[in-house]
Amino acid sequence: MIRKCLLWSVMLLLVVGCSRPKQYYLTEGHTHTYYRVTYQHEKSLDDEILSEIKAFYHSLNPFDSLSIVSAVNRNEDVAVDSIFMHAFQVANGVSEQTDGIFDITCAPLINAWGFGFRNMGEVTPEMIDSLKSFVGYKMVHLDGNKVIKDDPRMLLNFSSVGDGCICDLIAGMLESKGIENYLVDIGGEMIGKGVNAKGNPWHIGINKPVDDSTNMNNEIMRILELKKKVGVATSGDYRNFYVKDGKKYAHTINPITGYPAHSDILSATIVAGTCIVADAYATACMALGREKARELMARHPEMEYLFIYADDNGYHIEQSDGMKDYIVE
Repeated sequence: MIRKCLLWSVMLLLVVGCSRPKQYYLTEGHTHTYYRVTYQHEKSLDDEILSEIKAFYHSLNPFDSLSIVSAVNRNEDVAVDSIFMHAFQVANGVSEQTDGIFDITCAPLINAWGFGFRNMGEVTPEMIDSLKSFVGYKMVHLDGNKVIKDDPRMLLNFSSVGDGCICDLIAGMLESKGIENYLVDIGGEMIGKGVNAKGNPWHIGINKPVDDSTNMNNEIMRILELKKKVGVATSGDYRNFYVKDGKKYAHTINPITGYPAHSDILSATIVAGTCIVADAYATACMALGREKARELMARHPEMEYLFIYADDNGYHIEQSDGMKDYIVE
């Protein structure tokens, strides 16, 4: 009997010794933007996280000549992967919801205005009219795992859903390993679940949208508390812009007019079930402007929004009724 007790004691010690305590890890770095992933696990997952980022780049990075989207843009006979198909389907759905104001085929116009993967030089009305003839989400389709274009000059750019897509990919990998507590931050787009190392819900700051192309301003206007798993994305024209001949040109392009969108929204924050959806709708709201963005979001009560705008009296906030549940007073 004593020998059996000793045997069980040894086995118990072996099991306890092999079980590593869970702790919070931080994996961070920089690719096209910074990435910062905080998670509770038995070990660091640096390699696994970087693998997800590389998988995204292989699929949707237009700056990589070897990526799938680059091959599609060159009209090569390439089979697209599941990442490409998911991003395409999300983008196409938002295009339908916004009558084409959100459009991943806007790439030639984005390039023309100096915010894309090619520099087109001086912009003229004639150039814009010419480019618009092969911009339009209804002119490109998925047939199985192949992309079919109505015009071979069409180019795709997934930057408006890119960071949100990476967030979801990493979150999916973490959850596949049984991780319940994490916050994924890719360039300011985030998805979070569970609690932080102190046992509290994750907190996210929304910056004051002050023109700052250096990304040095970090003044916070509102703090959100994530009490459940959600994706959060903010779009604004206060960082990615340039000034030429005294006029500001921002990166949100209206594919209908072909020109940078002049929105009365300085920043749009969306809370949704996934980060890629939040990312897409944040961009769409910026392009639409406050009135039409409000109408768009009213058709999607499953999401919450917070718009920051300004007038002669300073900065103001408009938000959905449900957003108050996320605001830390």
